Amino acid sequence: MPNYTHLKPPSEGTAITIKNGEPVVPHDPIVPFVEGDGTGPDIWRASVRVFDAAVAAAYGGSRRIVWFEVLAGEKAQQLTGEWLPSDTLEAVKTYKVAIKGPLTTPVGGGIRSLNVTLRQVLDLYACVRPVRYFQGTPAPVTHPERMNVVIFRENTEDVYAGIEFAKGTPEAAKLIEFLSKELGKKVAPDSGVGIKPISETGTKRLVRKAIRYALAHNRKTLTLMHKGNIMKFTEGAFRDWGYDLAKTEFRDRVVTEDEVTAGASKEGKLLINDRIADSVFQQVLTRTADYDIFATPNLNGDYLSDACAAQVGGLGMAPGANIGDEIAFFEATHGTAPKYAGKDVINPGSVILSGVMMLRHLGWDDAAERIERALATTIAEKRVTYDLARQMSGATELRTSQFADALIGHLKG
Repeated sequence: MPNYTHLKPPSEGTAITIKNGEPVVPHDPIVPFVEGDGTGPDIWRASVRVFDAAVAAAYGGSRRIVWFEVLAGEKAQQLTGEWLPSDTLEAVKTYKVAIKGPLTTPVGGGIRSLNVTLRQVLDLYACVRPVRYFQGTPAPVTHPERMNVVIFRENTEDVYAGIEFAKGTPEAAKLIEFLSKELGKKVAPDSGVGIKPISETGTKRLVRKAIRYALAHNRKTLTLMHKGNIMKFTEGAFRDWGYDLAKTEFRDRVVTEDEVTAGASKEGKLLINDRIADSVFQQVLTRTADYDIFATPNLNGDYLSDACAAQVGGLGMAPGANIGDEIAFFEATHGTAPKYAGKDVINPGSVILSGVMMLRHLGWDDAAERIERALATTIAEKRVTYDLARQMSGATELRTSQFADALIGHLKG
């Protein structure tokens, strides 16, 4: 165990370990959590009660999560003088699974984004975002129930790599001069400039994880989303490397769209296809049910996950996880909404559903399914927080804590 400067690990519980790439989960795993900034504490207090009640209902006291608070964001800055203390990183590395609420992005210098920093430092290369509809949730489309996708977004490369230089800086001038003199590429001298790296290694490990998920969950189609018709050597390469990985490592279990067109059978196999990014945004509206699993470069996946979430009620109901080879960090996908902090009014659905993902990662499917059923029942009863209630006729508006109470009341079924 590491020697912490600011943290004291729990005296009970057992660390999760990794064997052959899979978590070995004890009956009392220690799970670090970051409650989050702004509305984070309100959401976390509600969510953790739901998690604990679901585990108790599912396993009758034979299993429990031992929670370990770690620090990031504004609370970390106030208590330690750092936005992301090394203690927190060491704790997540030690215990392998963690969950967090929303974090603010510091203004000014230093860390560009706490979320991006966590992904890069811990090499959490896959952002996994399932998007599905819960009956009764207000939605802006006619058939939100047709949306049921899981988006695997590459998490460490692309324009999020942070290789950019402001207009007028010596670094920008030097790069612009190099592009002009050495490569013959003209860039306006008053430009900010950035680099968009997409690697074969980064692409293949992301697509590998997406395919393994699709096969394990009996999904039918995996779509490589890209803008390779324009960015041929980055996003076009993402497409080509994705197909190569699929055919090399999963040959007996996958078939490509081109192979099906040529007469191959897709019966019992995962269909691998690809779509241009701008076409995808149209087709997830017009042909929603055709899509199942997406594998995308970083920026495309960022856009797509929010666009899909909007069709089923917004980010308040959108869970997420950042996953690497050993570590899985589950998270709320929405912002901190500081003006509502401490008011007990925010929808905790994003963190609760992220906890469902976490429970499934632990192999505790019974507890996860109980929460999903309870959430579906509570929404169908129109007992919801203000963000949903204001869009639903005849709804009963609940506070954050009351919404948790309602879910807990339905967990025993």
